Amino acid sequence: MCGIFAVLGLTGDPLHNRKRVYGLSKRIRHRGPDSYKMDVSIKEDGKQTYMVHKRLSIVAPGPSGEQPLYTDASHDTTFIANGEIYNHEHLREKYNIVSENKSDCQVIGHLYEQNGPEFIRELDGMFAFVIEDRKTGTIMAGRDHMGKIPCYIAYGKDGSVWFSSEMKTLIDDPGIAKYEIFPPGHYYIREKGETEGKMVRWYDPKWVTDVEYIPDRKADYTELRETVVDAVKNRLMADVPYAVLLSGGLDSSLITSIAVRHKKESKNTFGADEPVHSFSIGIKGAPDLVAARKVADALGTVHHEIHFTPEEALDALPDIVWHLETFEQVRASVPMYLLSRAIKSYGFKMVLSGEGADELFGGYLYFHKAPSAAEFHKECARKTPRLHQWDVLRANKSTMAWGIEVRTPLLSQQVCDYAMNTDPEQKMIRMNETDEDGHPFLEKYLLRKAFDTPDQPYLPDEVLWRQKEQFSDGVGYDWVDGLQDYADKMVSDEQFANRAQRFPLNPPTTKEYYLLREIFEEHFVTGMENGDCAYATCPFGKSIACSTPEAVAWDPEWEKSVGDISGRAVKNVHVAGDKFDLKKDGAGKDTKSSAKEKKPAEAASVMAIIGGHAGVRGSVAVKAAKGPVKSGARALGGRGRAAVKSRFVGLRAVKASAVAFA
Repeated sequence: MCGIFAVLGLTGDPLHNRKRVYGLSKRIRHRGPDSYKMDVSIKEDGKQTYMVHKRLSIVAPGPSGEQPLYTDASHDTTFIANGEIYNHEHLREKYNIVSENKSDCQVIGHLYEQNGPEFIRELDGMFAFVIEDRKTGTIMAGRDHMGKIPCYIAYGKDGSVWFSSEMKTLIDDPGIAKYEIFPPGHYYIREKGETEGKMVRWYDPKWVTDVEYIPDRKADYTELRETVVDAVKNRLMADVPYAVLLSGGLDSSLITSIAVRHKKESKNTFGADEPVHSFSIGIKGAPDLVAARKVADALGTVHHEIHFTPEEALDALPDIVWHLETFEQVRASVPMYLLSRAIKSYGFKMVLSGEGADELFGGYLYFHKAPSAAEFHKECARKTPRLHQWDVLRANKSTMAWGIEVRTPLLSQQVCDYAMNTDPEQKMIRMNETDEDGHPFLEKYLLRKAFDTPDQPYLPDEVLWRQKEQFSDGVGYDWVDGLQDYADKMVSDEQFANRAQRFPLNPPTTKEYYLLREIFEEHFVTGMENGDCAYATCPFGKSIACSTPEAVAWDPEWEKSVGDISGRAVKNVHVAGDKFDLKKDGAGKDTKSSAKEKKPAEAASVMAIIGGHAGVRGSVAVKAAKGPVKSGARALGGRGRAAVKSRFVGLRAVKASAVAFA
């Protein structure tokens, strides 16, 4: 994994522009501490292309894997990529690709030359790439199916187009007219002579494109298990030391167990005969530390336990928001950020992590309240494509802040499509029923049962059937409670009472989010010409235990609350739920926030923002298609219908028009 930054079609003085591009690209140096290269091309009309690559070398370290990449000495096809292509050896053989460069990403340019932009469907991996076809003048860029690799696109006032691994390179350049998220599962194409390119959806399974689709295929436990095992084995491809993140919960424990059992079977893996190293983090005595130690002992990993204090976590808040580029996922990001620093100090460059299972299999505790199997599936289908703004974003940016690559096997295309084409009746939580082995149908039952192999157990029963504990809770309740107490001290009652004036765009409902919004604005909004663009990349909406805003409607008590992402917010389900104070949503009813007084399902459309700007300068636009979305459509991630417009002056977002619901 690396950092990429590309500007194509830039005008002006080349000497000045190179310094300009170099200066902006330094902001993502943390993503590629191992090497730096820039390709510069100046066309006959004076327009320039700059392709910058900041390398974190995982596969083919040294000169044999350096970027920018070329298909031959002519440099007619020049490209940069961030990510890993796990089936690159198969593709080299299939298409007879011969190259001195051994980077797994080398296949991208050759496949483009042979098959055109639709080649992207053959890639198995996580990626964001930019290609300049200097023979035809075509520009192409693409992003993986789940947005595991971050990517942003910007549009220059001079007609140039910009691509970057992180938003921070785009926030203040005076030549940029607007920027937005590059949507996952899409590619961008612009032919020579065109002033605007187009986004084309390439990842288009029915569960993504048809909001009414409810699968009825029954899952086969053996088939599901083999699909997950293969995904983990493929992601052990590395030429450098790697480790696993182990919280002691189901997902990370399964990943660890598979890595331990199948490491020797993996192709091109580092230290095939060496033991697997595992890492966990928490406040001393935290639930995750205890559980992780039990799993590590059972599996025989070389385990490392990292401790932190609430004070150390609070010190990191401004840095966390800077790296995340959002005010969401902060609770879980802080420990992951602190853990990544420790992992780096041990000499590891890649880690495996368990993100994705909770969305694909309904693992969050709020799924206990799902009113039907159909609604259970629809919630999974809402939540999974939005991960690039939530857990996937957190996993990537928290680790890459320290030059650590995270891989998420459970979000492979194969696992995603298997899980989301499975009858949701098999995922429904029924705690008052047990299977033939006496196990309750608890959250993620399907995944647990697939790995319930008594003859050759992957995990001890007490781990395999342990209740879900969300990461920000599991590292220690003192961290979550300490953050809330800190926000109470930093944000006065008077400030909070006037939050609708301070934050007209979706005012925060808690002091914690008031504080995080302030930090976010300081980094990305205050004094920025394109501050509205920064806000457009962030999701909004009430959540219970990490639910989507739509699912808040499952419980009348949730609708009356301010919401909280902690699993403890689900009363009568989480073991500590009865002691958790889920505050009522009574304050602020006199405000006129854009989504505050809408029903949860309507407010959800605000959360589904994928960086709109539908042709309107200085606006935040959100649009989603009604009914099934056809391949290539520009309705991204969310399923709500709204348009929110705002402009920014200094610290404030001043509402320009009301929310309009179709």
